[in-house]
Amino acid sequence: MSSRIMKGAVASLIAIAMAGCTTTGIGTGQAVGQNLGAQFTWTENGGTRGMMTAQLSDGTVYQGPFFQITSEGRMDYDPLWNGWGGGFGWGHGWGGHRFGFGWGGWGPWGPYDDTFTQYSGQVLANLQGPQGFMRCHFSLMRPTGGMASGGLGQCQLPSGTIINAQFPPHPSSW
Repeated sequence: MSSRIMKGAVASLIAIAMAGCTTTGIGTGQAVGQNLGAQFTWTENGGTRGMMTAQLSDGTVYQGPFFQITSEGRMDYDPLWNGWGGGFGWGHGWGGHRFGFGWGGWGPWGPYDDTFTQYSGQVLANLQGPQGFMRCHFSLMRPTGGMASGGLGQCQLPSGTIINAQFPPHPSSW
């Protein structure tokens, strides 16, 4: 299989997987010291980003994107294996994927590089409405669960009014 066809197949599988990771939910909010409430609805794709709508009790609607701040890291175990030879069964299978019993009796965790995503649990939203933008900051209860894990936060209206918000966790996110 050519490299270009393989890359296309992998991209298609990733798109299908991300489409399967769409979740939706609701939240509520109350302005500090005012009789102004908010109802939030959100749709999240892939666990780190999505769209949110906030409808205020006075009928004003704000909507826009949100995302969880993440960072990528790299693990490099190569220095741990200096001086060790390859073990029984270790090989490079199809497309460079490793298989076998590992290095010299050390099991299947021989030397390789890996990347990981660190979820901060901090979600930012920038919602546009008729008078400008509502900016929001939420802290998630369980960062790897995304918005479905629930959280608390605040939003600031263009007028400066602060709305305290809460998002209940989905039972399926536990």
